[in-house]
Amino acid sequence: MRHRSLIAPAIAMMGLVSGCGPPAPRNVTASHKAPVIMFVGDSFTVGSGPVPRWRTYASLTARLLGWQPVIAGASGTGFVNRGRVGRTFQQSFEEELAWRPAPDLLVISGGHNDRSGSAEHVGQAAANLVRQARERWPGARIVLVGPIWLDEPPRRAYGVRDALAEAASREGVPFLDPLRRRWPPDALLPDGVHPTAAGHERLAAWLARELD
Repeated sequence: MRHRSLIAPAIAMMGLVSGCGPPAPRNVTASHKAPVIMFVGDSFTVGSGPVPRWRTYASLTARLLGWQPVIAGASGTGFVNRGRVGRTFQQSFEEELAWRPAPDLLVISGGHNDRSGSAEHVGQAAANLVRQARERWPGARIVLVGPIWLDEPPRRAYGVRDALAEAASREGVPFLDPLRRRWPPDALLPDGVHPTAAGHERLAAWLARELD
């Protein structure tokens, strides 16, 4: 699903290349203030295992676009799942992002850890978070990204994906679906869940093209 109007017109001038390979990073000169892209998400977004925060798909997407990233969230969390840190995406948003100046783009990415709960509750929590972000930053653009699975997703994952897509449609924000893609074996760590460094690079290339 492509959304040509996700980002302000300035992004179109960056000229991201298309195709199978990742787009080339954009150099930002000292005289140009880079747009800000914020992320809130789970371990895929903030990093896990051998992949630190500055090498996740979120950081790499910002680098490819030539934007300044601000990344929030925690491993094991979701729209309704609090994980070991005891907070949802909405609470991560409130504690780490909401007090900051408005970004140019907010990416809310997740759902992997919500597969054991009610898909309806997940969708409602996502809609509430989108509304809260819009109220806090009326001029910021918002994109919702569904759960990431690098191997064969379980049936429950599609239910969460569909609930998030419906929430995005109701709230009038674009929805991007990683489950529509199939990822090669080298994208997956031995834990069978999280991306390798190469996997993060592939996710970033996909997301940067979708945001173009």
